[in-house]
Amino acid sequence: MSTAKKFAGQTAVYGLSTIASRVLNFFLTPVYTRAYAPGAYGILTTMFSYVSILNAVMAFGMETTFFRYLNKHPENKQKVYNNAFASIFAITIIFLLITIPFIPHIVDFINVSSAHKVQHLHAKVTDTSYSDFVTYVDYFIAILVIDAWCVIPFAKIRAEGRPGRYGLIKFINIILFITLNLIFIWGLPYWTAHHLAGTEWINTWYTKGWVGYVFLSNLLASILTFLLLLPELIKVRFKLDIPMLASMYSYSWPVLIANLSFIVNENLDKLLLGKLLPEKVGLTEVGIYGGCAKISLFLSIFVQAFRLGAEPFFFSHAKNKNAGNTYARIMDYFVITVCVIFLGIVANIEILKYFIPNKNYWVGLPVVPPLVFGYVSLGIYMNLSVWYKLSDQTKYGLYISGIGAIATIVLNVLFIPKYSYMASAWASFAAYTIMMVLSYVWGQKNYPIPYNLKKNLAYIIASLVLVFLSFSVFHRNIFIGNALLIAFAGTALYLERKELIALLKK
Repeated sequence: MSTAKKFAGQTAVYGLSTIASRVLNFFLTPVYTRAYAPGAYGILTTMFSYVSILNAVMAFGMETTFFRYLNKHPENKQKVYNNAFASIFAITIIFLLITIPFIPHIVDFINVSSAHKVQHLHAKVTDTSYSDFVTYVDYFIAILVIDAWCVIPFAKIRAEGRPGRYGLIKFINIILFITLNLIFIWGLPYWTAHHLAGTEWINTWYTKGWVGYVFLSNLLASILTFLLLLPELIKVRFKLDIPMLASMYSYSWPVLIANLSFIVNENLDKLLLGKLLPEKVGLTEVGIYGGCAKISLFLSIFVQAFRLGAEPFFFSHAKNKNAGNTYARIMDYFVITVCVIFLGIVANIEILKYFIPNKNYWVGLPVVPPLVFGYVSLGIYMNLSVWYKLSDQTKYGLYISGIGAIATIVLNVLFIPKYSYMASAWASFAAYTIMMVLSYVWGQKNYPIPYNLKKNLAYIIASLVLVFLSFSVFHRNIFIGNALLIAFAGTALYLERKELIALLKK
């Protein structure tokens, strides 16, 4: 089997479960936006944004470090596993010690009192009290700790090449999460409205429209995932190799900062929207932005699937003498693919918007093109980042992501007060583009890989022009948009036909 086919196979296998999970999760968006007003959806968006940032902190960059050290020390796999898990376990204990005694202060910090004050402006948020937010924080502390304990066992499964088990656990997690959501949002209201058996008991604890059920569903799904990973967890031995552990920390902390900066880029805009806009519109604007941003996740799903397959492949292939050429070819096809998806999403936005059935959200659709191109840049950046991971120069990941995070913060702070969520969308576009360019420039100086710069740039610029025509000039006309999409895809297929034929023959 050719290297390219092997890579494609690994990406497909490891990414398929993620795609399935994210797509299934994506279908909750219309459920939420139908069940909750934009203000209530803003609460969901805000809480999950905080969790995403803290997830990166808890993982401490150990997933990437785990793969790197398996590659460097194939004779000491158990030591690498022990060290990686023990590191995260220690961080979770510290996290519990500094959060549990201060939950009221945490609630004050996330400024939920503002949400409370504007309840009268959002009828469906009336069940969200200060004590509810305390409960939400309790749930999320538990979710963060449990999810952190699962990071290295999941990485171990990927490293051992067991995609079936990986996918099954992920699939069970998302099915339970979705099922519980549907029960709480649709099932129980139907049950009690028709006075079926047990209605009186359900009415003693169930509150229709309570946002906390979404978080409770997440917690229960995380607990089940932890239980399913027990076979991997019981193999952990707390026998640490201190010199190796110190080396792993040295490698991982720049990765942590890089990951954290990425998460900041992904989530800080939503938090800043709530902070920088007037209280009477803040949560609504966050809800609209969060809802419309879900459409851009079609490309994000592909990028995440690619990362899952690419990371272990890149490390395992690093010692091959043709590794650079292989990485360059992968980049070629990656760029074409993400550009086609970019065009496809924008061309069909008039159809995709129905994933958000509540029309009150549609005013935010103009955020989709800049957000999707942000994911194009992010995916290319992830592809490029192989150079500093393989050369053990993870400090560059820190520099690049740090600059991206600073750009995100500065642009959001400067422009949100005037342009609201449109400023956030363009800030994401700018930040990821800066990171992509910096990674390419520094990579070529420190660990040159023969990428086809001119060709890849041509595809990127062409897709940007066509998206502009589709969205702004032809006003989201799906027929013209799809004609442009077909023209782009057909041209790419024609230009790449010789390489594709050669690839398929191997």
